[in-house]
Amino acid sequence: MSYGWTDVQRIAEELAEAKPDVNPKAVNFVDLQRWIMELPDFDNTSGRCGEKVLEAVQQLWIDEID
Repeated sequence: MSYGWTDVQRIAEELAEAKPDVNPKAVNFVDLQRWIMELPDFDNTSGRCGEKVLEAVQQLWIDEID
């Protein structure tokens, strides 16, 4: 089942699984956006990506690994 930009919790969970060796506190938004779009089943056409979405994903990713 696909998911999009509004599914920030799912995105954070998928990133935590896909990038276990990455410190999300040190990720820039350019890389973060690219990695999200590379996730399996991610639908880039559903919703819009902006700084607030990326900030929310980054914070949830940090919370996910803590």
